[in-house]
Amino acid sequence: MSQKIEFEKLKNTRDLGGMETTDGRKIRTRMLIRSGHLIAASEKDQEKLAGLIDTVVDFRSDRECMERPEPHISGTNYYHIPILEETKPGVTRDEDSYETVREKMLGEAEIARKYMVRVYGGFVTSEYCRSQYERFIRLLLEDHGKAVLWHCTAGKDRAGFGTVIVQELLGISKTDIMEDYLMTNVYLEPEIRGIVESIRKKTGFMNEESEKALRYLFAAWQDYLEGAYTLIAEHYGDFDCYIRDGLHITDAERKTLREKFLE
Repeated sequence: MSQKIEFEKLKNTRDLGGMETTDGRKIRTRMLIRSGHLIAASEKDQEKLAGLIDTVVDFRSDRECMERPEPHISGTNYYHIPILEETKPGVTRDEDSYETVREKMLGEAEIARKYMVRVYGGFVTSEYCRSQYERFIRLLLEDHGKAVLWHCTAGKDRAGFGTVIVQELLGISKTDIMEDYLMTNVYLEPEIRGIVESIRKKTGFMNEESEKALRYLFAAWQDYLEGAYTLIAEHYGDFDCYIRDGLHITDAERKTLREKFLE
């Protein structure tokens, strides 16, 4: 699986290096790093990041970036590639989104689950989402002196699916992709508990159904990714065709990425 990089304040920053492909190769270390936002990074964290990366790709919305600007990491180039065109409560983490969660999404957990399945479906079917993920992959094709780090807010959904695309491009098995995706929950559990407590205090109410709804919104679940794979099969045939026809990444470009990032 991807390997957690230890920081003082960053809890879900992981190196894809070492993951094995189906043809027996491995992703090179310290080249591809997935993460949650960098807002909490301490000075030591920022210094460590400066030694590891030269590129930051921010998948957050304009509103998220405005409300919670992150520090500039010395020596890095910053690229803002928002994956979603509009606010998606539970995914985008601006104040309006949290308000919508508190007011409208705590009544029935199954509504929250189905909503998140639709969000992941949008990563596949939305032309805008596909075009933004294509921008991200084309950025990986450029020359970089150090690692590329990509993130959204939690590092779960937008960054999570971006990671799936990278792993598929490089030839990681679906089994390992799913396991790596679900590992996010290990690192986000303290944050999820904090969200539950925060909403409990603000609303004065929290029952088992409401907490389950929050966990559907703020944790990673297998059926979200399975739903995306199902839509890819329906619309494109398989993930390879999604990469070629949906993201417009050619076989030659995919070969270049493998030569660059695999050993």
